[in-house]
Amino acid sequence: MKYYSLNNKEHHSNFENAVVRGLAPDKGLYFPEWIPQLSTEFISNLKKLDPAEIGKHVISPFVGNEIPEAELQKILEETLSFDFPVKAIKPDVSVLELFHGPTLAFKDVGARFMAGSLGYFIQKGNLGKVTVLVATSGDTGGAVANGFLGVDGIDVVILYPKGKVSDIQEKQLTTLGQNIQAIEVDGTFDDCQGMVKKAFLDNEIIDRRQLTSANSINLARWLPQMFYYFLAYRQLETNNKIAFSVPSGNFGNICAGLLAKKIGLPIDTFVAANNANDTITRFMESQNYQAKQSVQTISNAMDVGDPSNFVRILELFGNHFKDLKQHLMAMSYTDSETNTAIRSVYEEHNYLMDPHGAVGYLGLKDFLKINPEYSGVFLETAHPVKFLETVEKASGAKVVMPDSIAGILDKKKKSFQLSTFAELKEFLLEVD
Repeated sequence: MKYYSLNNKEHHSNFENAVVRGLAPDKGLYFPEWIPQLSTEFISNLKKLDPAEIGKHVISPFVGNEIPEAELQKILEETLSFDFPVKAIKPDVSVLELFHGPTLAFKDVGARFMAGSLGYFIQKGNLGKVTVLVATSGDTGGAVANGFLGVDGIDVVILYPKGKVSDIQEKQLTTLGQNIQAIEVDGTFDDCQGMVKKAFLDNEIIDRRQLTSANSINLARWLPQMFYYFLAYRQLETNNKIAFSVPSGNFGNICAGLLAKKIGLPIDTFVAANNANDTITRFMESQNYQAKQSVQTISNAMDVGDPSNFVRILELFGNHFKDLKQHLMAMSYTDSETNTAIRSVYEEHNYLMDPHGAVGYLGLKDFLKINPEYSGVFLETAHPVKFLETVEKASGAKVVMPDSIAGILDKKKKSFQLSTFAELKEFLLEVD
């Protein structure tokens, strides 16, 4: 499999180079030259296969022979070593829980797969030390920090917006030490992401450091998110058409779901459930893409005003809006609506959602009102404990503290603080 830049289709790359680079030299996102097709036999046999076998079948066409079969199997077994349960909330409404990994967030899958892939490429070649430079609006930072912790040949630098991630999220990315460095940015996630992209274009920085990104702009973070949908689909018992409602921020997760659909998984429709950062909701209504400065919400991992991966979604559908409209809906919700959903679902169904899952639930609920012939699944992307104060206040319930979280609460936070790209550049040039 080869990949081209979405800014210049004449630029091509193999999987390894695309993963190591993160972005193409022209700042474009990498996209596969062709979309493989899975056999109907594979789809019908999903229940008979274990998660690593499913992952291997799905990802192999995209990796090709660049990672040996035995090594890829090992990476997948480590990536998918926890549960991905689908639980019924009420008739035709289920939740896919993606928070059973080491950092209690859906991004554990992509972070672990990328860490394994990049670690293999470093060991086999002469890459030297690689710096993973990543921006986070919440859960990416912790998942990347945990996935890359102690990996030989890799330094990790994580930028996060000061005061705009939860206390537990901050602890997860600032207390590990070793090869992980955290930077508080006086600004928004979009500011952090803008600094990361600018660093990749700064010749002085890239002459000194070999940079790659672990945001979902990186192929090795984006592609393995397809696994969620296959692992969920095989647990469903319905003859209805199926819709997935995905809490959406940078749009990597839902983009992976749409790619899973394109390669053969029989999901009919996707709902992009957004908070007040409604850039794509407005686009789906007007066909006019207007990015805006992100605003802070209680579902902070979705506080993205200019989602990077949406350009990949457009490419999946050949930039034909009518085709996209047939398979994707977008809806937006306020913090008040999110809080109300957390309380009502807990009181009526004894299920406790985090704010992101609540937004996903609202999107599915509204979709099923106008499409009652469907069965739907919404994604619960983080454990409620990661938003402890918000969830307990909204629901009136007490969130049980997992041991993995209790163990970090008393650890000392260590981070650097900056507010401009010039300061980030100085940091990257000085810190080794």
